[in-house]
Amino acid sequence: MRKRFVHPAEVMAAGKFSKVHLTVFLWCFFAIAFDGYDIAMYGVSLPWLMEEWGLTSVQAGAIGSYTLVGMMLGALLFSPIADKFGRKMVLGLCMFLFSLFTAAAGLIDSPALFTIMRFIAALGMGGLMPNAISLMTEYSPKKHRAVIVATMYCGYSAGGVFASLVGMFAVPAAGWRVLYLIGIIPLFVLPFFFKWFPESLSFYILKKQTRKIAEILNKVDPCGRYSESDDYQFSRIAEKTKGFPVKKLFEQKRASSTFAFWLSVFSCLLMVYGLNTWLPKMMQESGYGLSSSLSFNLVLCIGQAAGALIGGYLADKAGHKKVLAAMYVLGAFCFAAFGLTVNPVLLYVLIGLGGACTVGTQNIANPYISEYYPKEIRATGIGWALGIGRIGAIIAPSLVAFILSAGIDPKQAFMTFAIPSLVGAIGIMLIQENHASFDVAAKPGGGVKLEAK
Repeated sequence: MRKRFVHPAEVMAAGKFSKVHLTVFLWCFFAIAFDGYDIAMYGVSLPWLMEEWGLTSVQAGAIGSYTLVGMMLGALLFSPIADKFGRKMVLGLCMFLFSLFTAAAGLIDSPALFTIMRFIAALGMGGLMPNAISLMTEYSPKKHRAVIVATMYCGYSAGGVFASLVGMFAVPAAGWRVLYLIGIIPLFVLPFFFKWFPESLSFYILKKQTRKIAEILNKVDPCGRYSESDDYQFSRIAEKTKGFPVKKLFEQKRASSTFAFWLSVFSCLLMVYGLNTWLPKMMQESGYGLSSSLSFNLVLCIGQAAGALIGGYLADKAGHKKVLAAMYVLGAFCFAAFGLTVNPVLLYVLIGLGGACTVGTQNIANPYISEYYPKEIRATGIGWALGIGRIGAIIAPSLVAFILSAGIDPKQAFMTFAIPSLVGAIGIMLIQENHASFDVAAKPGGGVKLEAK
């Protein structure tokens, strides 16, 4: 009897949203939420930290930058490991590192030791994001992939909202350390994660685990009746996985687009981490009370989520490239306008739009970058884009600190974010979609449709 040929990724892409997809979605949302919580947490706690430890703006910015070095190294280190040895195990390890050492940072009474704990926790955070994005991209039906991944990534904004609420209502009574102690939560849920969370299909294929592959595909497509005897094309897929994953980012004429992605992510993360680290403090120095300053951070996070959802929907309709470029340009306009008004309502609107065009934009870019590369190097593709992009994140806290220490009005400092926003738009426009791992087919209205090869 002739074996039936089955391509697991195509079955997953063609399937409807199922319990398998939902399981991956919820766990990835949970993991990403603590990434967002971690970034907002430092910015929220900063006014209290600076007061208790007598930190200058430059010292506080340096602590933020050292932490982000850890995130960059985590992304660069863990992404290729995950492509080779499995994303589930790496994702679990990253949550463990973040949870344990974030809670430890809340027990430290020394700026130097605090920075070390934050650095180790950041290694986990850096490896977490690209693996969660790659897994969600792999476990999403193709028809609504951009919206699903964008919605999952809203966990980042949800974590930021939670950190802002803790800062507004719990920290005044319990102290800033409660923000960090809450980070222990993922440690307690890890046993459930390892029990219920599926490994990536590409890893099961690499290890030739036909029973696991058939089990997952039957949950996604019950009518397919997949079995261990089907031919899952192991030899062809194994051939693609040979070699160093990072080198493949520059093969088949992908080099220029790889550098363009890195440029756009660098620009976006410079804005994201500059805002998330300094927004409460900048608004406080602009004359707003601490509670009002944290409310601006809350609006920023809400804008991030709204931008991701609306942008993801538009990307599915009109194409990622057009939507991303437009959002970067809109962001530049918002940041330029921020220093020209004193109207509180308009400031809130501009902050919300700024959130939509930074984290919201990166949210939409993540599945675009991930799908641009072949399945066997997706974690490496998004991981290295985020890893190199984190150089912008590393620079941001210290750069804004130097701007503020130079005596520039905090509101005027916001206008400088317009520059990286325009650079991000240029990076996106330089992407060469004709060399991607997806087909670009014309859609009604002039958009593009991403078809996985």
